[in-house]
Amino acid sequence: MGFAQLGDRADAAVESLSGGMKRRLTIARSLVNDPELLLLDEPTTGLDPQARHLLWDRLYRLKGEGVTQIVTTHYMDEAEQLCDRLVVMDGGVIVAEGSPAELIAHHSTREVLELRFAGGTAAPTDVVEPLADRVEVLPDRLLLYTGDGEHLAAELAHRGVKPLSALVRRSSLEDVFLRLTGRSLVE
Repeated sequence: MGFAQLGDRADAAVESLSGGMKRRLTIARSLVNDPELLLLDEPTTGLDPQARHLLWDRLYRLKGEGVTQIVTTHYMDEAEQLCDRLVVMDGGVIVAEGSPAELIAHHSTREVLELRFAGGTAAPTDVVEPLADRVEVLPDRLLLYTGDGEHLAAELAHRGVKPLSALVRRSSLEDVFLRLTGRSLVE
């Protein structure tokens, strides 16, 4: 109960617990026999950010104690936090595998420059495409994949590109997943 931070609710009926508490209780119950292997299917679905991070912390501690975990998840930030190795699947087929860092290095760039333009303003793709490794045009922004986002932003400013906002961020597993599987929803 302490592991799942439910000690103060030890005498409560399960039905009275919140969804996040029930999820933590389920995982705590799976640890009663001190398993060497833990299978987790979407362990943080429906949890608020605090509960998600608490659960990640607990699962990370278990990993440090030698408990092997097999996790299925659609949350790429979760996979990046918890997994030493992972596979990306599309339509039941493995399309890539490796560590999070290996997958990002192999299928993306070091950084992504996100540009937003004023409503109705056409994105200057003819100017940006030759400067970026890859460009994605989304309804509300341009994603420019590059090794150095700050340098690219400065070069675009020098060429007269004036976005409403510019954000440089590191590439993530979500970028990798979307590149490998596409952005359109397939049921």
